[in-house]
Amino acid sequence: MEHAEFESLPADFLTNPYRYYSHLREQDPVHQSKRGVWILTRYDDVVSVLQDQRFGRQGFQELLNRGRPEPPENRNVSMLFQDNLGHKRLRTLVGKAVTPALIQSLRPQIQKIVDELLDRVQHAHAIDLIAEFAVPLPLFTITELLGVPQTHRGLFHQWSVDVVRGTEAQSNDQAIERAMATQKAIADYFHEALAEHGRNPQGDLLSRLIAAEENGDKLTEFELLDICGLLFVAGHETTVNLLGNGILALFLHPRELRRLQQEPALLPSAVEELLRYDSPVQRSARVAEADVEIAAKTIPKGAIVSAVLGAANRDPARFPQADRLDITRRDNCHLAFGLGHRFCLGAALARLEGQIAIGTLLRRLPKLELADVPPAWRFSTETRGLRELRAAF
Repeated sequence: MEHAEFESLPADFLTNPYRYYSHLREQDPVHQSKRGVWILTRYDDVVSVLQDQRFGRQGFQELLNRGRPEPPENRNVSMLFQDNLGHKRLRTLVGKAVTPALIQSLRPQIQKIVDELLDRVQHAHAIDLIAEFAVPLPLFTITELLGVPQTHRGLFHQWSVDVVRGTEAQSNDQAIERAMATQKAIADYFHEALAEHGRNPQGDLLSRLIAAEENGDKLTEFELLDICGLLFVAGHETTVNLLGNGILALFLHPRELRRLQQEPALLPSAVEELLRYDSPVQRSARVAEADVEIAAKTIPKGAIVSAVLGAANRDPARFPQADRLDITRRDNCHLAFGLGHRFCLGAALARLEGQIAIGTLLRRLPKLELADVPPAWRFSTETRGLRELRAAF
């Protein structure tokens, strides 16, 4: 078996990437792909990159925008591509708005959304768990959090579809252009919303972000727009994949599914195990800012490094019986949300949505089972998620 090159993967990779990850961990856990990207698949190596300040994100925005030059006067840099003090400053300000208390206050709204979604299908005895459950739940939750009126949910749903299609590995130029136009439309929408919330502060996250302050420092308009876009796109997709991948994993492990139905108190540990077992985000990229030695190999300054979270989370050196789903697993220090100073800002919200959604689904639809239609995976190697997951009850 040859190395699994991320730019030319075998046909069955989308269905099960983990045997390829296993091969790489065993044969060449730190190697350079044909395109020059350094691939890391062992848990300890991935952790070292995520925690090492010598690996950053500066320069990625230029790489992604290659061929699409920005106007010379545009010097703004997204939070995704800032390092060190710039990134720390933004995390501090956002953290003043996105507090644990705010996330927990959403529990009643999330429960209400979940129940409404299940009410819609309860007489149909069939459901596409992606289109009718996993997609609308985080979408409605994030719009609620940001103070978006319910009448605009349909618009945001179409935007989310357009953005996700533009990120898939097999996207054509038209889909990519549509995704870029959609991102501008999202920015334009929040530009107007920020102005309105600035004039009339409310109790939602948008107003809290506008008011966030640290020693007189506040978020600029560009930063506010950037953060709104990140919360909408990144936070939404991660939770969709958590729900879809997690529910499918339970279907494929009926013993664990029955145990969770019988012991709902296991939901917190079950969600953590589902995140580890089939991670919503499969890899995280960095740029080496110095020559760094890992596993007796020197990764040169300027090299792109792909830390494969999905492989690290199945590393048997860190997780006993790593390929086994165990909803009671202890010491589950998975990397599904990253690690260190770039740990996912939306992790607490995704966990809460996962626990409420999966718990309610199993309680209200105890006879839920996979339909005859095979699950359909999205074409992506960076994220891992389903396009369709049909079930009957």
